[in-house]
Amino acid sequence: MRRQYVRGWGVALFWVFGVGVFVVATSWIHESRAEDTHDQSGNTKLLSQGKTRNRKVTFTQGASCKLVWFTSLGTRLAGHLCLPKKRSETIPGVVVLGSWTTVKEQMAGLYARKLAASGLAALAFDPYGYGESAGTPRDVEAPQRKILDVKAAAAFLAQHKFVKKNVGALGICAGSSYVAGAAAGHSTIRSVALVAPWLHDAAMVRLIYGGKDGVAKRLGAAQRARQYYLQTGKVVYVPASSQTNKKAAMYGAFDYYLNPKRGKIEAWSNRFAVMAWKNWLTFDPHPFAAKISHPTLLIHSKNAALPQGASRFFSNLKGKKQLHWMPGSQFHFYDDPKTVNAAVTLLVQHFQKTL
Repeated sequence: MRRQYVRGWGVALFWVFGVGVFVVATSWIHESRAEDTHDQSGNTKLLSQGKTRNRKVTFTQGASCKLVWFTSLGTRLAGHLCLPKKRSETIPGVVVLGSWTTVKEQMAGLYARKLAASGLAALAFDPYGYGESAGTPRDVEAPQRKILDVKAAAAFLAQHKFVKKNVGALGICAGSSYVAGAAAGHSTIRSVALVAPWLHDAAMVRLIYGGKDGVAKRLGAAQRARQYYLQTGKVVYVPASSQTNKKAAMYGAFDYYLNPKRGKIEAWSNRFAVMAWKNWLTFDPHPFAAKISHPTLLIHSKNAALPQGASRFFSNLKGKKQLHWMPGSQFHFYDDPKTVNAAVTLLVQHFQKTL
């Protein structure tokens, strides 16, 4: 490889992932351009469309975005780097990661463009095995790997000539858990923001996924799928989101993921590797809170997903911190103009002040 150094929750019964539950509101990183080798192939169809999509994301009011490449543990990852169209000096930079199973063209890209239009440099990227990034098996939700990818993205962004050395990190929904893990004790990430954070623990996992039996059922399926993969090299997938397939990771009328005008885009595969259930269900981001000493902003709604998780995480943070409650459901934070714009205003203020 040639490298260039360069609205609906609260105290209410809500159907989530097919289960009715009560939710109580209470070095150098290298830019890689090149011939593919071994595990560097990524999604070839998406790669072939990269230039076309890159042109599409460029035309954003006040911001200019381009496709960039960097490496994480030797694997090439793809990102959209968004910069303000008008800049005269180095500016704060922010890495942006969206919800589980998603790619950079979804909610992460929206926030990246809006942050750039407000004067920040923002990098939305595809984690290992997702979207245009390399890595196999594909579309496997792997929290620990995503944490490493956030760190690599931060190191890459910090080397950009227009960006200040210390950068921030923004996580949206489940991306908040991975950003928290990356920020815990990390020297490059000096400011953190979590929007509509999905921060579960073992008790919340049981609440959401049908109690001990529901969790055990998914863990059993994960074990069988993992064994099948080891024996055959084939990954067992279910839809990431579906209104008809009860085995989907998110079963129900989740319009954001099912609507082509919203999150159901060509770049997103809408699939979930069954063997990843173990990674997801046993992952607990809460211990990271006590290890984050940098300024941290949480933006959430008591009518969105797991507000109790946000409150608990916030209480364990050791550095300067702020928790801002807003109206709206979980999905309002993904693409509702009023909600996203209000969140971006708070994010810009936070990152401008702390970076």
